[in-house]
Amino acid sequence: MRYDFSTIMDRHGLDAIAVDAAPCAGQVRDGFDTIPMWVADMNFPTVPSIPRAIISRAEHPAYGYFSPRQEYYDAIIRWQKVRNGVDGLEPKHIGYANGVLGGVVSAANVLCSRGDKILVHSPTYVGFTGALGNNGYALVHSPLVQDAQGVWRMDYDDMERKLREEKIHTAILCSPHNPCGRVWERWELERAMELFQKYDVFVISDEIWSDLTLEGFRHIPTQSVSEDARQRTVAMYAPSKTFNLAGLVGSYSIVYNDWLRDRMEKEASLSHYNSMNVLSMYALIGGFSDEGAQWLEELRQVLTANVDFAVGYIRDHFPGVTVSRPQGTYMLFVDCGEWCRDHEKTMDDVLSACYAVGVAVQDGRRFHGKSHLRMNLALPLSRVEEAFRRMDKYVFNA
Repeated sequence: MRYDFSTIMDRHGLDAIAVDAAPCAGQVRDGFDTIPMWVADMNFPTVPSIPRAIISRAEHPAYGYFSPRQEYYDAIIRWQKVRNGVDGLEPKHIGYANGVLGGVVSAANVLCSRGDKILVHSPTYVGFTGALGNNGYALVHSPLVQDAQGVWRMDYDDMERKLREEKIHTAILCSPHNPCGRVWERWELERAMELFQKYDVFVISDEIWSDLTLEGFRHIPTQSVSEDARQRTVAMYAPSKTFNLAGLVGSYSIVYNDWLRDRMEKEASLSHYNSMNVLSMYALIGGFSDEGAQWLEELRQVLTANVDFAVGYIRDHFPGVTVSRPQGTYMLFVDCGEWCRDHEKTMDDVLSACYAVGVAVQDGRRFHGKSHLRMNLALPLSRVEEAFRRMDKYVFNA
């Protein structure tokens, strides 16, 4: 490989909550270091074209008011065309938000009245729960169900019943899905969007993970499945998951519906703080480049190998622990329910045992997984292997 995904970076004291605010803080026994496997933050150095672009711009000692460069829009349009097959995307369709969740809330404020119900799938990304709940919206959960092969699927009958009975007119799609890791097939999105059209439901589609599909899978933009979907969907994207840029702040929306886009722009402007950072603009341009694309393909290979190792290790070494192999993201959503019942343990016991040996996984109950762990696998493989050895010896086979 051209790029380094094996060196263990020391991020301590360098503005990384992944290591400096890990959930195991204060609980790790002597002799163990912390392996950050919780917040969705990669422990790899980003593609070199990004710091080059930032440093080059930062060398000019003026950072005043600015407008997005044409290169910014060109980079997004080219990236969406090459990676997702998107045609007809113009600069006017592209909006800005200080984070995907900010864009989700702006869209909800346009589409809903306070107190309105919004349909989401469960397990549910904790950010939706917090951001939409804090803004006065009531989330109605439609549980994903696992088929005979363990693949998470939408329950269209449950979705339709809740849309009809609860009089819901706004829905959230997470595509690829966090935390389950599903990369939705075209027919699945088509069926969902037909249902939303039937009940006049606008859709906010969080596609921040769109670049991080595992090998053999391809992201299908929600807006691409029909002309109606194109007009009733607000799609949210960002380079932050792809290139680990969350600390730079900068997301973008794609909205083709003129009325909806105008209302989104007005809503986003109300705080007077929802403005692009000049260095984040250059970071996006540096990432959405030929070098960024090459780096991303190597990253996808690394993540696929890490997922294969983790899923195989769970299958072979952790009886009673199950996981559906994700198709995208770098997160695992691991079900410990059977293991807990067999060993008369609770999820608190599992988490405490992990934290004691420095395995900083995340409590899946926050994502509406009753007996789940959420694990970040975006680390050098040697760190993933060490984490699973510790869980083997000190948690699941202690």
